[in-house]
Amino acid sequence: MSMRHTRLAARVAVLALAAATPLSAQTILHNEKSAFEDIVVYESGGERCMKFGSVQAPGRQTCQLPARPQELLFDYTRMMMASLYLRPDPRRILVIGLGGGSLPMALAKAVPEASVDVVEIDPAVARVAERFFGFRTGPSMRVEVADGRAFVQAAARRGDRYDIVMLDAFDEAYIPRHLSTVEFIREVRSILQPGGVLAANTFSSSGSYANESATYAEVFGAFYNLRSANRVILASAGALPDTETVAARARTLRPVLAPMGIDPGRLLPMFSTGRDWPQDARPLHD
Repeated sequence: MSMRHTRLAARVAVLALAAATPLSAQTILHNEKSAFEDIVVYESGGERCMKFGSVQAPGRQTCQLPARPQELLFDYTRMMMASLYLRPDPRRILVIGLGGGSLPMALAKAVPEASVDVVEIDPAVARVAERFFGFRTGPSMRVEVADGRAFVQAAARRGDRYDIVMLDAFDEAYIPRHLSTVEFIREVRSILQPGGVLAANTFSSSGSYANESATYAEVFGAFYNLRSANRVILASAGALPDTETVAARARTLRPVLAPMGIDPGRLLPMFSTGRDWPQDARPLHD
């Protein structure tokens, strides 16, 4: 494995499946070469977006409407916020992968009494999120520059516990191997409070879909599987709330989450615990 591949494999970022915008329709606001890769910020069609690599790259890490910054534009971010349907009163939240800060900022609005720790390996991403996307740290919003797995292991040694952990860990290809194995998911579970929730962003079209599913099933048993272009896994370190409980909490949270574009009428039908992968699929290991 080359040094460049090793460094990129440790890259923690938010990645959403999205078609590239035609170059002619884009206005470049910022282009920076970080220690890991190029970071590009551009505007197109009223949206401000961040990409890694180049403007031609097919994935977008973050997009925001500057006129309505609290609105979540990606399906997967709305699906990740559905973790609040399982744990509506979190006090401590961990988000691995900053991007433009959409998820941490949404969490701060939805549950202002919670403290949010964000892990981002690239300090340049944090600077760009603050300059172009309105992300701010503060007493209840902390960013640590670190590898996601190293942070989780250190948190476990300290005895830190979280009510919700969100995983958005991608390199230029997909989820880094060291952030996708049974061993890592067990480490994440070890820092969850009893009944705490893990929300993990993956791809519905991934060639590793079955193995990822088997990995989470080995650590958590049954989990909710929400699918669109991205697939979000919602797992609980305790009894998984039934769909009636989830729906009741969704109704309670609707006034708070609606300004972000989160519609329980769209999300609730996605909640499924049905097994859609082969019985003989093998979990991923270190």
